[in-house]
Amino acid sequence: MSMFLGIDAAASGLTAERLRMDVISNNIANANTTRTAQGGAYHRQYVVFEPRDNSEGAFSTFLQKSVNKLRAGDGVRAVGIEADPSQGPLVYDPGHPDANAEGYVERPNVNIVSEMVDMITASRAYEANTTTINAAKSMVTKALDMGKG
Repeated sequence: MSMFLGIDAAASGLTAERLRMDVISNNIANANTTRTAQGGAYHRQYVVFEPRDNSEGAFSTFLQKSVNKLRAGDGVRAVGIEADPSQGPLVYDPGHPDANAEGYVERPNVNIVSEMVDMITASRAYEANTTTINAAKSMVTKALDMGKG
């Protein structure tokens, strides 16, 4: 039974990292967007994750956690996509249509290098979860083969 919980936890990681890669891709695509539908420059976004809890009821959750402290996690889930509220750099460009009264344009607060590092990290985490699922699948297959002979 615990093997299937491991597969389920890794599958939740796959879903979470795919969402993270989508958000990072959106940040990179909007790295030069100075005007959004909400007004102002684009603000980078990030995904907020929290541990997933597959237990039912508050008492069983408490009991499970207190009895078995070494139990594997239940996975992860995305609870939201947040916008980074920090202001982007101001660039003096009085001819730009989005320039303010002083001639400055707010650029998006997206750092391409940071986004690429985050993309590589998310990609590696995705690969690790895929490897976990493949290893569990291989163990199940070998266990079934042992039962045949």
